[in-house]
Parts: sequence; C-alpha cells; structure tokens
Amino acid sequence: MPFDEETGLDLPRPDVHAPERVARLRELGLYDTPDEGFDALATKLAQDGANLAGIEYAPYAMVNFRTDRHQFFAGLHVPSESQPAEGDGVSRVMDLEHGYCPEVVGRGKALVLDDVCAHPRFESNEVVDLIGIRSYLGDVVHDPRTGLVLGTACIVDTERRTWGRAGLKLIKDAVGQIEQRIWELGR
Repeated sequence: MPFDEETGLDLPRPDVHAPERVARLRELGLYDTPDEGFDALATKLAQDGANLAGIEYAPYAMVNFRTDRHQFFAGLHVPSESQPAEGDGVSRVMDLEHGYCPEVVGRGKALVLDDVCAHPRFESNEVVDLIGIRSYLGDVVHDPRTGLVLGTACIVDTERRTWGRAGLKLIKDAVGQIEQRIWELGR
C-alpha cells in the first residue's frame, strides 16, 4: 500500500469495488434505508465509547455504508445535548469527500485519530468545522458472505481522545456485531 511520508499514514487505494458494493447494499436493503438494529448498535458503540473515555456524554457513532454517490448512515447516534438545529450538523447522508469513513474504506483497515488536528491531511475535513470533530476511531465493515467492504463503523468525539488498544478492541467488537446483523439481513 502506498505510504504518505508527510502524514505518516497509508494512502487510500482506488475504490475498484464500488459497483459490487452498491449492488450488494441494494440487495441487502441498506443502500439508503435506516435500520433500527444499526441505530441500536451505533448507540451502544457511543455508550461504550463514553465509558471507555471516562466521560458523561456519548460521542457520535455511525454505521456507515459507502454508496456510489454518498456515505449513508444506516445506524446513527447523535447525543441529545449535541443535537444540531434543523438543517445543520449530522444527517443520514454525507458527501464522499467529507468525514473520515471513506478513508477507512480506501485503506481497508482501521483508522485511529486521537487528534484530527494533528494530521494536516485530516484537520481541514469539513466535519471538523461542521460539528467540531476532534477525534475519530473507525474500522471496516465487511459483508460476511462475500468479504466485500461495505462501509465502516466509527465513533467520533468533539474532544481529543486517546483511544489506544481498548479503543481498537471496542471498534472491532462493534464491527463483529454489525457484520452479524448484515448476515442476518442477508438470509
């Protein structure tokens, strides 16, 4: 995988599997339809992330599928005290150029950003200004039947967080639960 010397991160690979992914998401009914099960998993991820970080409020969490046109949050948790005004903030759809999940899909592996502002490649991402994202932890979600990368699970916070090994375990456990849900939906 190509490596960016300036940022110290792997460069994303071209998205050659987009047509297969879109077809599979449509087949599973996950292309543009929210799912209560994924919402519940996003809320659990946010709560577990808050416990891990030793904070009282839950950060944002998403179950994100990358389509041909956008990112779609089939599962979404937004803290009530952070609920944006109508038309602002986080919705179920985000441009592919925004956020960090497209980077994770391109890399094909987890991305841990304890402080997004410490990385020139990520500090100017629109979600930094839109909802004040300061830390990000995400990993790839695969289709358990085909192995195809469908999207990501992520947890983000408006504060700098050191996620460490416990954070990686948290996100990988969440991905396992999400992939189990995909398996059940694909029956």
